[in-house]
Amino acid sequence: MMQNPSLDLVEFIETQILPQYAQFDKGHNMEHATRVIRRSLELARKIGADLDMAYAIAAYHDLGLSGPRAIHHLTSGKMLMQDARLKRWFTADQLKVMKEAVEDHRASASRVPRSIYGKIVAEADRDIEPETVIRRTIQFGLANYPQLDAEGHWRRFMQHMDEKYSVNGYIRLWIQGSENERRLNELRQLIAQPQRMRAVFDRIFKEETKE
Repeated sequence: MMQNPSLDLVEFIETQILPQYAQFDKGHNMEHATRVIRRSLELARKIGADLDMAYAIAAYHDLGLSGPRAIHHLTSGKMLMQDARLKRWFTADQLKVMKEAVEDHRASASRVPRSIYGKIVAEADRDIEPETVIRRTIQFGLANYPQLDAEGHWRRFMQHMDEKYSVNGYIRLWIQGSENERRLNELRQLIAQPQRMRAVFDRIFKEETKE
């Protein structure tokens, strides 16, 4: 089996699809899209999944952020399905699986992705490196809640950590033994020790708010 996606598919996606990520926020820009692609391909190789499918799914997974964020996963799936150019590489059945995988990638989705491709992109989309998660959450708070003081940001931050990443949080990992599993455990240890977490929060908060 080929160890890389088809060259003409890569060329199409790099010229026609990926540039669209330039309009999105820092957490969902071109760098994010290429990271999700890279991780998807690593997982697909490991599992023995179709690399062209995994690659295209990753490339389309957040395109729907051009519309309302709350339904971006559904919009992204629709955009993939409606892109007739993809018929050059994929059958109708493959495209249906790919659309469902894009729809299933959201971290807050409570149900298991419908196929291995949904599991691959959901896993690749999680960047659970603790420092990155902490910084992103602080950046989101500063951008969306400018009225809060440092204490307010800390409280909002910890509430989010607890709701999403703690042992009772809603995040689900679908591929066992992944790098994310190890990183999530690291993050959970920090959440369980608020004093240690506060020291990390204060350091990054200072970096993000300095003039």
